[in-house]
Amino acid sequence: MNPSPSGPGLGAHAVTISRVADHQWHAIENDLVVGRGHASRRLDGRTFVSIDTWRDDVFDQLAASILADQAAPLYTVVDEADRDLTASWTRTGFVTSRREAEFAVPTDLTAATVPPGVVISGDAAEAPLRELDRAIRAEVEAGAGWQTMPAEVLPWQGGTRPLHPSNYTVAMRDGRYVGLVRLATRTRRPRIGLIAVLAAEQRRGIGRALLRHALDGLYRSGFEAATAEVDQTNTAATALLEGLGARRTGSSLELVHRPGKA
Repeated sequence: MNPSPSGPGLGAHAVTISRVADHQWHAIENDLVVGRGHASRRLDGRTFVSIDTWRDDVFDQLAASILADQAAPLYTVVDEADRDLTASWTRTGFVTSRREAEFAVPTDLTAATVPPGVVISGDAAEAPLRELDRAIRAEVEAGAGWQTMPAEVLPWQGGTRPLHPSNYTVAMRDGRYVGLVRLATRTRRPRIGLIAVLAAEQRRGIGRALLRHALDGLYRSGFEAATAEVDQTNTAATALLEGLGARRTGSSLELVHRPGKA
């Protein structure tokens, strides 16, 4: 979407905003749809919004309707290179909450060197995986904070957090899960959603071994690369990916609107 300055629009008809379905809005002018808005609630409890129109005045009207209808805070994600769209959201009161670098990660790598005493497995069991998930989220909450974490580890608002063991590669020491990699493969290019190792086991090469093992599985399945997004304050994760030959392909901004912050 490339918003641009606009005049009064087509003819003399005013633009009206209609809620056409749950979490969907249309901007109508002279019986034509000149803009669309959408809101969706993610598993972590946050609501993300999007607007599709080429006109600034319509964008602002749709944004005002969505902001009036949906409980704050509201979030959106934009390509950092799209300055026009970023300016539109900023004009309506959104501010940057985080910046993510986007990477293409090759899968054709040399075999992983596994640290002594560690076993890497692509056959995760739900009970120990859930125990590791709880431990990792507790460490995040006590340390760096949720603002640097991907959605996969944000507090989930729906009760028991859903986990699908088939998406995970895990590291074990003495029968206990100590690290994991989560892959999303139901996309055009597989996505590395999360790399995490317990604090007591970090700086021993477990994260690198986990990632190499997972990428090798993708390579054997015919994928030449995977994608990954890393918060730009997370220098350790950035160094890990770049050490594997990952290529930076862009960056995105997560914007947030909170009451009193416009």
